[in-house]
Amino acid sequence: MPSLIWSPSPERIAASRLSEYGAFVAAQGGQASDDYKDLHAWSVENPAAFWQSVWDFTNIRSSVRAETVLKDGHRFPGAQWFPGARLNYAENLLAGGESGPAIIGYLETGARSELSWPELKQGVARIAEALTASGVEPGDRVAGMMPNVPETLVAMLATASIGAVWSSCSPDFGVNGVLDRFGQIDPKVLFVCDGYHYGGKVFDCTAKVEQIAERLDSLLAVVSIQLLEEIPLPKKGVTPWMAFGAEEHQDAAALKPAYRQLPFDHPLFIMYSSGTTGAPKCIVHGAGGTLIQHLKEHQLHVGLRPGDRLFYATTCGWMMWNWMASALASGVTLVLYDGSPFHPGPETFFNMVDQEQIKVLGVGAKYISSIEKAGLKPSQSHNLSALRTILSTGSPLSHEGFQYVYRDVKADLCLSSISGGTDIISCFVLGNECLPVYEGEIQCMGLGMSMAIWDEDGQPVSEVRGELVCDRPFPSAPIGFWNDPEGERYHSSYFATYLGVWAHGDYAELTAQRGMIIHGRSDAVLNPGGVRIGTAEIYRQVESFDEVVEAVCVGQDWGDDTRVILFVILREGEALNEALTHRIRQKIRDETTPRHVPAQMLAVTDIPRTRSGKIAEVAVRDVINGKTPKSTEGLSNPESLDEYRDMPALKSA
Repeated sequence: MPSLIWSPSPERIAASRLSEYGAFVAAQGGQASDDYKDLHAWSVENPAAFWQSVWDFTNIRSSVRAETVLKDGHRFPGAQWFPGARLNYAENLLAGGESGPAIIGYLETGARSELSWPELKQGVARIAEALTASGVEPGDRVAGMMPNVPETLVAMLATASIGAVWSSCSPDFGVNGVLDRFGQIDPKVLFVCDGYHYGGKVFDCTAKVEQIAERLDSLLAVVSIQLLEEIPLPKKGVTPWMAFGAEEHQDAAALKPAYRQLPFDHPLFIMYSSGTTGAPKCIVHGAGGTLIQHLKEHQLHVGLRPGDRLFYATTCGWMMWNWMASALASGVTLVLYDGSPFHPGPETFFNMVDQEQIKVLGVGAKYISSIEKAGLKPSQSHNLSALRTILSTGSPLSHEGFQYVYRDVKADLCLSSISGGTDIISCFVLGNECLPVYEGEIQCMGLGMSMAIWDEDGQPVSEVRGELVCDRPFPSAPIGFWNDPEGERYHSSYFATYLGVWAHGDYAELTAQRGMIIHGRSDAVLNPGGVRIGTAEIYRQVESFDEVVEAVCVGQDWGDDTRVILFVILREGEALNEALTHRIRQKIRDETTPRHVPAQMLAVTDIPRTRSGKIAEVAVRDVINGKTPKSTEGLSNPESLDEYRDMPALKSA
């Protein structure tokens, strides 16, 4: 049985947003039970009543309410949510707060900026008018190769306010990586930066901007923010941020956004798959579905309230940036950070938590393991009195990660591991401040998400590993893929395995507590001797060794079978000698099964990662099996794959 590591106090439960919601639903004649299992069951069995209650509880603004919540609810894909409703995503985000800061921005240099709610609205109005003057119309695309700074949020909100479609990536993408994405969607305006700081270094983007602008024939304007004073903006056809639309309005205080009222499923964002298994898929998300799903997650699962401060460590190329942005609709102050999490030291984020009184801290699971290995003990070095919740995503959080947080960060907080993806711009499984936390488990399935774990025969199972599926429609499912008019690519990506059922691609397990354990991606599951093994359970054992910084585990074709190959990055001064190899093998054997034990264990200097920080297991697997990865533009360090090619040890038993 997993260890119970934290339980909420009765006072925290009583004061939670979820308890408020339960009373709200009960007053309307809905589910009255305090038991989350019953509430979840009600939410999936009564989707129209549930999602209407979320709309009403979170006070979604619309010019026209839908008379029907769900049309063709038996079709998946094909269901229609809130047909006839008219709303604007940006209007809902900008209606969330009036006093105090809306956005606080940090660069790794220590530079701090702040936007009040009136200043944010004025900025959105100015950029929106400038976009319209540039020829941008509803449905047109606006793209951003931007750092995680307040200007990026302003540009996105301005785009949404006029009904255009926003798409972004981070400025560390190469020219081809940007063109692989934006080249598919023909943006009319491109927002860029002159450069950025990372790890104490300065990266000049001006030459890259010029190359990209020259090759995107659809562009009507290129707008650049300046973060590097020592590097001049590219002069050729680039408008400085402060000059974009400034001529039309000398009195910024008089500016107010105008919100175009649009259908519930009007396209809002174009997101991209990682691009490590071929050209990135352009995933289109609707405004209403994104908004209502994020409001549900922020208020009912995370417990956000007006005035709370939320920080999520993310880039503009990861869906967590879009997820974080939507928290403005709950009246939350967003704290942004652009740069390395470890510059100038591993304590950077916790300094911000104390300085800004951050209530919810969002990080990747890898960050938690890294600061543990760095020996950071924030409970001894920081106050952290405001911190109530830590969110972890990007990869499964190990048992040791849970233990570290409660031992060395803060004993009384809700540690919520969450999991979903770009595909749904939200979560399937996530946290709940009213539920206990069990070591190594995600707390619960999301309200309104009808999920199960299916075995290879398509039968639901519990406490057994299998495929994570969703068998009923939900509002934040994509409205389709770009340039996929018949929906063939969309269908093949999620519905080809089981007719009418979303197969998410996660290898997972439903626990006795109705929580969830993600064992890895289905396409990276190991299969030695025909037994399916999730990579997460191997990583947990290997990374418990102080000598090991990180690991990647893949399957190599060997004879008529698959054998497990483990690559490790070691701390400086350590060697993968026979003694360490034996200890690692023994730990894996003792804590898992003999089939988990790697046939080969090899030291490497780097591990390929996607630009959102996830280990690119499929790319490593392809390389060691003599295949050429379909694409490396989605990797932040594609050169790292060279080390894995033609390793002599991989040719021997």
